Amino acid sequence: MRSKGETEAAVRTAIIKFEQEFLGRGPDDVRAFIVRDLLVVRLKGVLTPAERQLAKTPEGIDMVKRLRQNLIAQGRERLCEQISELVGAKVTALFTDIDTHVGERIFVFTLDSDAEGSFR
Repeated sequence: MRSKGETEAAVRTAIIKFEQEFLGRGPDDVRAFIVRDLLVVRLKGVLTPAERQLAKTPEGIDMVKRLRQNLIAQGRERLCEQISELVGAKVTALFTDIDTHVGERIFVFTLDSDAEGSFR
């Protein structure tokens, strides 16, 4: 059985791999936090040079956000299954957003049980 820190590290690795496969590049930094029945993942440095250019206008920001949402939707099932296996609890929902001004993305996975409590 893995520790909480080892599980969070495994989640970071899985998220980096997912981003590389679906978006063509990984983030500069990833942090994962298991908090009771939530898994929060913060990714820094996620925008491509083209996305940074697009994000200079309101229309471009909307385009980047919609593109990223569509890509996540295509891989959502696989990502949720993988996260469920890693944390030992079923993912019941996935929320995500990207801030194009700072180039960060947040994933929040809700879980069907207190995953944090299983490490105590």
